[in-house]
Amino acid sequence: MSQQRRQGMDHDHYEWSPIATRPKLVWQGGARVALCAIVALERVEWSPPPGSVQSPALYRHLALHRPVPEFWSVSHREYGHRVGIFRVLDVLEKHGIRPTIAMDAITARNYPYLVRHCLARDCELIAHGISASRMITSRMSEAEERAYIAESVEALHLATGVRPRGWAGPEYGESTRTPQLLAEAGIRYVCDWANDEQPYRMRTAGEPLYALPVMVELDDVFALRDRSFRVDEYAVQIKEAFDTMYRDAEAGARLLALNLHPWLIGQPFRIGFLDDALGHVMKHPGVWAANGLAIIDAYRAARPEQA
Repeated sequence: MSQQRRQGMDHDHYEWSPIATRPKLVWQGGARVALCAIVALERVEWSPPPGSVQSPALYRHLALHRPVPEFWSVSHREYGHRVGIFRVLDVLEKHGIRPTIAMDAITARNYPYLVRHCLARDCELIAHGISASRMITSRMSEAEERAYIAESVEALHLATGVRPRGWAGPEYGESTRTPQLLAEAGIRYVCDWANDEQPYRMRTAGEPLYALPVMVELDDVFALRDRSFRVDEYAVQIKEAFDTMYRDAEAGARLLALNLHPWLIGQPFRIGFLDDALGHVMKHPGVWAANGLAIIDAYRAARPEQA
């Protein structure tokens, strides 16, 4: 997509819309803040296919990239599938929060127990690419990207019997074509855009696609690993972010979408801080804890002119 310099933005993926100028948004039941917990179940492959693109941050603190064998980092990620996910789901259930599980194709195919476990706990499963070690980038051709999206969506469909309606790209990776290709694949909302505190409609031909913006600075990987905050600082950040959004919701309802990784926040010395932070959020009246699809459906109902 060629850049088009004009007021506000230099692309056509969505409308420029400062929050202070919008009609007041009201969630169902008059809730002030919608809370969405997105839990990533993603695999790092031992041997990604030749030509795959990995985020430079995927193997942090390493000067070398795979296939150099540094098995500790792969097994560290696997901790989330073996141990951490159960702690995270227990904490979310304790606070009445229905999770949105971002599951990649490799997990959907090779971990049927986890698929069944998440479905039994009433989680919404959304597509999360093929693996954490295969990002979407603009290096892909359109045909390659279409095939990548189709493989991710179909893997979840085969594993669950339901086509996923949401998408979270591995490492937030997209190309300039991705929103349109997601819409064509039947995806109705995408969690890769971190630019707002309310959902919004993206500009796609044909079926509509909505952004469910994640609070990226509260992504546990961004905060705890990349920026090296202490976990107690991270818990305070969640509380303070919520408190500010709760106050600001007087002028229009807000969305707090947290991206959580069980291999990280599910560690035994961290999970209590997540428990404490979510307890602070959920003790307030007017908090609506919902999965991604429910939030997008509520937004569409509140903004019928965008539906």
